[in-house]
Amino acid sequence: MSIRFAASRPPGPLRDGCAASVQPLASANDNTVPTQFDALGDALSGDALPAALRHFAAHGLGAARQAMEAAERAARHGDEQGYARWREICRVLDQRMAEDLDRLLARR
Repeated sequence: MSIRFAASRPPGPLRDGCAASVQPLASANDNTVPTQFDALGDALSGDALPAALRHFAAHGLGAARQAMEAAERAARHGDEQGYARWREICRVLDQRMAEDLDRLLARR
């Protein structure tokens, strides 16, 4: 049995031998706003980033959720310093989750 290779032809003007400008495709991303690294740079000056990395090392992919739950517990018990610490760790790991936490606690 013989095998025949037939390369596909690109659609459009390239098929006709005309030079066309090829533009790269924009990346598809679920972020609706551009990522800003300045917020993370602020965390580098304090101890939030090392604490977040240690927390991530201990808890893996669920670390942001656990930090959010710890912040909620601290807020319920009136521990403002504990809330601020856990909220900041949550923000470093997942900024959207930290914003959700702020909205959730603002409703209460």
